[in-house]
Amino acid sequence: MTRRRRTHRIRASAGEPKRSRRAIPDRYDFDLMPPVTTPIAFTSEEIDAVAFDADGLVPAIVQEQGTNQVLMVAWMNRDALERTLQTGRTWFWSRSRREYWCKGETSGDRQYVRAGYYDCDMDVLLFVVEQEGRGACHTGERSCFFRAFGSGATPGHV
Repeated sequence: MTRRRRTHRIRASAGEPKRSRRAIPDRYDFDLMPPVTTPIAFTSEEIDAVAFDADGLVPAIVQEQGTNQVLMVAWMNRDALERTLQTGRTWFWSRSRREYWCKGETSGDRQYVRAGYYDCDMDVLLFVVEQEGRGACHTGERSCFFRAFGSGATPGHV
């Protein structure tokens, strides 16, 4: 007589999507785990080659991994750039407050750097990030670029 092996299946209710993975005890659910910081390798020659402006700043574009959506643009000085690459989190220089800030330390909307690039002139940086939380914009929008020309949106500082 052969015994049939019993398998336990998790059934989704009518409104829930079916789970693609079998429930396995003592394993992490990677979909629920928080992002991890990943330092980005760099050389001093690369940092020295960045064309900082007269104020010692360079614009940094932040793009979301996976969607390629531009989330924000901010300013970095040499130290903010090095902190970003060393820690795997985005650091910027606030021109108005004249201080460093790590994206998400106040709002919880953190950015985890997955790649860093410099352009052909070395005067603009691009960081590909995993965005945690609501998004990158201080207004609560996912992207700072949520208003389009001709859309009827109210122009002006938000």
